[in-house]
Amino acid sequence: MSVVFEKSPLWQRVMPMFRGFDGPLAFAVFMLVCAGLLTMYSSGYDHGTRFVDHGRNMLLAGTILFVVAQIPPQRLMALAVPMYTLGVALLIAVAIFGITKKGARRWLNLGIIIQPSEILKIAMPLMLAWWFQRREGQLRPLDFLVGGLLLAVPVALIVKQPDLGTAILVMTTGLSVLFFAGLSWKLIVPPVLLGLVGIGLLVWNEPALCADGVRWVVLHDYQQQRICTLLDPSRDPLGKGFHIIQGMIAIGSGGVTGKGFMQGTQTHLEFIPERTTDFIFAAFSEEFGLIGNLLLIAGFLFLVLRGLVIAMDAPTMFSRLLAGSVTLIFFTYAFVNMGMVSGILPVVGVPLPFISYGGTAMVTLGLGLGILMSIAKARRLVQS
Repeated sequence: MSVVFEKSPLWQRVMPMFRGFDGPLAFAVFMLVCAGLLTMYSSGYDHGTRFVDHGRNMLLAGTILFVVAQIPPQRLMALAVPMYTLGVALLIAVAIFGITKKGARRWLNLGIIIQPSEILKIAMPLMLAWWFQRREGQLRPLDFLVGGLLLAVPVALIVKQPDLGTAILVMTTGLSVLFFAGLSWKLIVPPVLLGLVGIGLLVWNEPALCADGVRWVVLHDYQQQRICTLLDPSRDPLGKGFHIIQGMIAIGSGGVTGKGFMQGTQTHLEFIPERTTDFIFAAFSEEFGLIGNLLLIAGFLFLVLRGLVIAMDAPTMFSRLLAGSVTLIFFTYAFVNMGMVSGILPVVGVPLPFISYGGTAMVTLGLGLGILMSIAKARRLVQS
């Protein structure tokens, strides 16, 4: 007698993999992805294969999200030390025999060209969350000092490349873990106040500090030029200040309602440099105006708030710290990009999540979202 085993339909085998996914988070990502595809088509349809490649990168990020979401937080914790160690080792290798392009040594040839600093965007919060999980219930000031040293090593190596944008992102994720772990306000407020005073003095003394022939010993020449250009873009309107000036013109010309889809003159007459990458927010603003900007900002705020809710409800300290710091990656990306395009922050080469073209950044976003989904799934399994 033969026994016939009926194989269940594919959808019935796949659906359990989506069980526990956070619906509001998925909805926020979907809306931002739609905005990204719409904007990329308008700004990049005549820019080679940018639109098609952007869609491919999003599919890759979605696949990474789905795969990482299946990994329980406990297994993610086991990856912390290996990922951090590998990332730091590769950064040291870059410093010794990395590839130099346009005055920056950021890449490594391992058969394929990689940028090891990107690994630290995820490895850094993983490592610090692992460290504070081990010290849970017995945290001392020394533990925060160790955490600060773990953060300082890769940040210093990335700054040396130099790559200020990535260094800011890695430092932000690390500092957010220290903050969420319970770092005292007494240690947070003084540096913040000192920074605000420094910014005020910089703005006040801009004519003298940015005069021809004056050199700042603590920064590279190009970093000094970026700050001086931010303070007064008209100093070099056809050179260093061109990006900021054209970005502000595009944003302002969009008005309240925008010029309409594919109707942006600054964009399509190619006045906006890097219109599909770092300055795509200017192209978006020109075509969709203030209303479009408010909706886009609302989408990012919803994504960030939902990530923080997932962090608050996470079942372990490791999950809470990791979810909170990963969420702030999205906030930092969006805030820095919109700030530099709007002329309130220096141009540091940070993409706008889901909107800007870029494969490496999209992979990082997919990893981050996968981690959030994994933690959300773990929380719901505990509750059930």
